[in-house]
Amino acid sequence: MVNVLLFAQFQEAAGRETVEIEAAGQSVAHVKSVLKENYNLQDLDQAMTSINEEYVDMDTILNDGDTVAFIPPVSGG
Repeated sequence: MVNVLLFAQFQEAAGRETVEIEAAGQSVAHVKSVLKENYNLQDLDQAMTSINEEYVDMDTILNDGDTVAFIPPVSGG
């Protein structure tokens, strides 16, 4: 099981802070696709992604017990 952390607008859209997904052996892209389909998080393509607090790309393979975070872009002025 992989634990997914959602922040800011992703958390608001999903209505929860965390999601658990059976994704060991799958890529980050797979998790992103599941979240888009199940929680309508279409803006995930703009997010930075980390696994266990290390930034990764979409091809990174997940292990059981990993924590994935989708970090939304920050804007300011």
